[in-house]
Amino acid sequence: MHESIRNHIKEYVNPSENDLLLFASALSEVKVAKRKFLLQPGTHVKHEYFVVQGCLKAFYMDDKGNKHIIQFAIENWWVGDFDAFYNNVASKLYIETIEDATLLAINYQDLQHVFKEAPIFERYFRILVTSAFIAQRKRILSSLEKDTYERYSEFCSAYPNIENRVPNYDIANYLGVSAESISRIRGKMKS
Repeated sequence: MHESIRNHIKEYVNPSENDLLLFASALSEVKVAKRKFLLQPGTHVKHEYFVVQGCLKAFYMDDKGNKHIIQFAIENWWVGDFDAFYNNVASKLYIETIEDATLLAINYQDLQHVFKEAPIFERYFRILVTSAFIAQRKRILSSLEKDTYERYSEFCSAYPNIENRVPNYDIANYLGVSAESISRIRGKMKS
């Protein structure tokens, strides 16, 4: 088992060694080159992915062809189209690598088996889903209440050092502001 996922799990729950071995046996390593798609709309989603190394973005394209970034995934984050994964519907998202990525994939049936045999992992994923829900709610409220500088600062806290890994226009898209605004804020932060 990759040390990064072992450490991540132990931040939230305390599984036995046998539970960890069971979970590790359900994971498979996937490598995806920079600027490649891990997922595209209309596909049947069979896996969720844990990021061992790399940076990815999940986005939606509206009917007018406008991209809307809904998530970045960096080391120790899970990424996938969770609606499609859990509800067995076609994906609506693109997931694209920003950097070369090493991921750990788990498919739905294996995850259900792990939940049955090692219930501690139901708790682990429940904690992650709850945290993600809270983070999404905070992001929505932040976009309604805070100025661009405050939102960018929160973004940098949530995604440490990502500003050096992701182009301004992608960060701006995620925050719903102009790339020029992000450039100005970065300039102010450096001075």
